[in-house]
Amino acid sequence: MDLFEYQGKQYFARYGIPVSAGDVATTVDDAVAIAERIGYPVVVKAQVQVGGRGKAGGIKLASDADEARVHAGSILGMDIKGHVVRRVWVERASDIAEEYYASFTLDRAAKRHLLMLSAQGGVDIEEVAAKDPGAIVRLHVNPIEGLSEAAARAAAAEARIPERAQAGVASILVQLYECFTAGDCDLAEINPLILKPTGEVHALDAKVSLDANASFRHPEWDEFAATVELDDRERLAREKNLQYIGLDGTVGIIANGAGLAMSTLDVVNQVGGSAANFLDIGGGANAEVMAGALEVINSDQKVRSILINIFGGITRGEEVAKGIVEAVSRVSLRAPIVIRLDGTNADEGRRILAEAGIPESVLTSKPTMLEAARAAVAIAGR
Repeated sequence: MDLFEYQGKQYFARYGIPVSAGDVATTVDDAVAIAERIGYPVVVKAQVQVGGRGKAGGIKLASDADEARVHAGSILGMDIKGHVVRRVWVERASDIAEEYYASFTLDRAAKRHLLMLSAQGGVDIEEVAAKDPGAIVRLHVNPIEGLSEAAARAAAAEARIPERAQAGVASILVQLYECFTAGDCDLAEINPLILKPTGEVHALDAKVSLDANASFRHPEWDEFAATVELDDRERLAREKNLQYIGLDGTVGIIANGAGLAMSTLDVVNQVGGSAANFLDIGGGANAEVMAGALEVINSDQKVRSILINIFGGITRGEEVAKGIVEAVSRVSLRAPIVIRLDGTNADEGRRILAEAGIPESVLTSKPTMLEAARAAVAIAGR
């Protein structure tokens, strides 16, 4: 679950990370009232879960109530890369001497937590990595041992952060690591982490992604979940308890298992297509689940073909086939289906599909993932 900036800052504050004084507003009058309360100058910031807010005019400095009113009025309702601004964060403006970057995430290959730290903040870390890879310090942290102040200070020195800021940066890194681990985050990022002219180090932005698998430990996350913005496809998928992420392509994807679903997206891309979604039906490919998956895919007006990629382990091929046959009879499809069925009892499953009497214009079976992807991409292209 990805948090808005204001939620991320509120989350940081729980772990002692210094953030700017501010509050969130959904109306112009509320934004002005917050600005009056915290004192000018203030920054009015669009709250959307997408980058490029500043370039789009979604971040404005206001020195008085008139400017706060004008900026809040222009930002609320703004469309930034398809995201409509429904709330703004109004915070006390900060003087900035330098900008840094810091984040924690999980390096699954190394089975360690990963700190990334750079003296070059305020821009995309991908851009820094491409232009100057040596500017980013990567430090693996053993989750049993945690991050010590000494290790954090050494990382700050290695990142060539000025000595006057190293103690403050190290202190925030320890706090950020506590937020990342105790707060059950998938990602905890500060960009920029700023040094003020007064010598204080301060989190000017917050990007936090929470591990949904840990939600049972955090009943307080319910308030975050209530603000999650979903498009119609994602809302329908959530109602049907499906693992779905909407994308912008033309080939609808249904697979059993997250790894297989990701591989399917990759193969579709490799053969010149574009995926419309990620949809993992897990181990349950019965008629109810398959009908729900097809209904979600069918709701996407951009979808021109549907690729079902099933590899049966515990899931049996004949049960998958029965589910698809019944689902096709229940859902009025706008796009043809291409299926690749392999694994346990796959021959029986393919026989059931072949004898079901479903026209080839509606459902085509292919023996391999690559052939199925090529067929689905070709259909979408037509």
